[in-house]
Amino acid sequence: MTTTKPLDGRVALVTGAARGQGRAHAVRLAHDGADIIATDICGPVSGSVTYPPATSEQLAETVREVRATGRKILARKVDVRDLNAQQAVVAEGIERFGRLDVLVVNAGVLSWGRLFEMPEEQWDTVIQVNLSGAWKTLRAAVPAMIAAGNGGSIIMVSSVAGLKATPGNGHYSASKHGMVGITNALALEVGEFGIRVNSIHPYSIDTPMIEHGAMADLFTKHPGFLHSFAPMPLQPPSQLAGVADPGFMAPEDVSDVVAWLASDASKFISGSQLAIDRGVMKY
Repeated sequence: MTTTKPLDGRVALVTGAARGQGRAHAVRLAHDGADIIATDICGPVSGSVTYPPATSEQLAETVREVRATGRKILARKVDVRDLNAQQAVVAEGIERFGRLDVLVVNAGVLSWGRLFEMPEEQWDTVIQVNLSGAWKTLRAAVPAMIAAGNGGSIIMVSSVAGLKATPGNGHYSASKHGMVGITNALALEVGEFGIRVNSIHPYSIDTPMIEHGAMADLFTKHPGFLHSFAPMPLQPPSQLAGVADPGFMAPEDVSDVVAWLASDASKFISGSQLAIDRGVMKY
């Protein structure tokens, strides 16, 4: 008996796929039947990004986990700031798999500081990776999706910081707000080709990007910022059963939404912003 999966026969490109959300999304899409093109810089981005960078070994683990689902994967070290490199890996993916249906624009970095105090390099790094890198990913991939003629789904991984004020990382917030602007304009531009574009807005996801020490230092110096980082009102079933809530969601919880947006179950959803925040945006 053959079991049909939601993404059978499709191909998905995921940026920032070595770990965290990127790996979770790649593995989940593969589990749902898609072959995967996975990219990650696998090295330092900038001295202003102080948490440990992704590594080649972590990307290799993503490859192992995707293959364990029975799907194929093409993995390459790519800096999303390099348009030529992104175009090359898209071309290689099309040559190998013959199509591109799903694009998860996930790669991003975070640092902390007040806007009027941070060095120029710190601002430039976050904007270049998160916003310009997102555009370069789209510039490389969208023409291939159109040429394939199969429609498709683009998922922009923004943040709650793309919908509200987050003092102490205003450059990150600016980049994530910019992704919303791209999402909404692109949804109108590519709708005629059957391609849907949506942004997701996670909050408090347990990944290496979360620097507990840096956040604690910021809130110690500027306690007035705390109100913008509210606790999540929706309690998970585990906590209702008496299990302590760690305060963070797992990357796989976000992947549930990514998989839905990638599938035909969301075929009429485009140009939307979906908060994955357990209700925090309602404060």
